[in-house]
Amino acid sequence: MAPFFLRHDDAVWAAHPRLRAVAVVVEDVLGLDGTTARQEALRAGVDARVAERTESAMPEIAAWRDAFAAMGLKPTQYRCASEALLRRYRKHGDMPVRHPLVDYLNFVSMRFAIPVAALDVGRVAGGLTIRPAHGTEKYETFQGAAEHPAPGEIVYVDEEGHAHSRRWAFRQSARSVVTDRTGRVLVVAEALHENASEDLDALESELLDGLGVHCGPSMRITPDARLFEFEAAEDGALR
Repeated sequence: MAPFFLRHDDAVWAAHPRLRAVAVVVEDVLGLDGTTARQEALRAGVDARVAERTESAMPEIAAWRDAFAAMGLKPTQYRCASEALLRRYRKHGDMPVRHPLVDYLNFVSMRFAIPVAALDVGRVAGGLTIRPAHGTEKYETFQGAAEHPAPGEIVYVDEEGHAHSRRWAFRQSARSVVTDRTGRVLVVAEALHENASEDLDALESELLDGLGVHCGPSMRITPDARLFEFEAAEDGALR
């Protein structure tokens, strides 16, 4: 067995000192059920959030817009995942059904306006570093094409140089997307706003309660606790 890790590069911490995160391993995803009722329980909070203010006025989203601007991106062209979900929900009043875990996490993300990533551990080589891209990383689109993130763009990168996200919290790679064959998932929620710690406390509690016995190792990521590490078999399965 080899250790699997998640960490943010020092350059990310230096540029974003308010960064806080939660990482949770979800086990036995193939046996996951009961998330529909849980996400329906979150719906009232999502409805209240979209009724109260626009996405741009939410402090959680505004902080991500600032981070995207710092990467040289137009915040209205590239939106963090939670903003994109909220805008879609506001327009359609519901979300498409994709996968029990992903559907639930989408509602968690919207309820807290915090981006939540879900990655198939078996499709990630060795571990993940969240860092500025060098420009040589390989990103797989959902259309089957290959891209190289721009140098300086923050991405999730594994030990073989695969980029598992573009523009930090904008879009995930098709390489590690959760499917009906996924057994174990790494969930990462990252926040940059002033009350990030308090909101992540509530988000973590929701994940632990909502996923119950499926929750494996977890960690709150702060400037004083930056490395999340756990054991994974050579095939990517957790032990």
